[in-house]
Amino acid sequence: MAWEFSFLYFLQELHSPLLDKVMVFFTTLGEDGIVWIAIAALMLCFKKTRPCGIGMLAALILKTLIGNIILKNLFMRQRPCWLDPSVELLIKSPSSFSFPSGHTFDGFAASVTIFLHNRKAGIAAMILAAVIAFSRLYLFVHFPTDILASVVLGALVALTVYKVMASIAAKKR
Repeated sequence: MAWEFSFLYFLQELHSPLLDKVMVFFTTLGEDGIVWIAIAALMLCFKKTRPCGIGMLAALILKTLIGNIILKNLFMRQRPCWLDPSVELLIKSPSSFSFPSGHTFDGFAASVTIFLHNRKAGIAAMILAAVIAFSRLYLFVHFPTDILASVVLGALVALTVYKVMASIAAKKR
């Protein structure tokens, strides 16, 4: 955990008024997966993108079950801002546990789903997910391992949902 705090303290040295605003914007964008839910809802409106929208919603539901209900309560990992309250937060201190990062898990469950359906759009979505994930480190509310594990978990959930949907589609043919 020492290396993680070292990394987070290094990020604190990068703060500037402009970057602070940018990071708060992106972390707010990722709050409760709203941006990803909105994108999925929009995709549901068009026949061509409907399977991706359904996959995204399924992945986000699975992420909520695995991340928010099971893993956060199983690991009960303290947040860096709880362990070192001397770092001034730019956002309200989150009330849930740190592991896994919900913002990151949402972002990668959704963006990898998009990538599996459309590589070009998926790369753009993964960049957005990565910036949101980075904002959580910059804002001192997650440890790097929370973020890394959430990237992997999000990708695994997306891949699982994609394969299950493909299997169901194949059986319907």
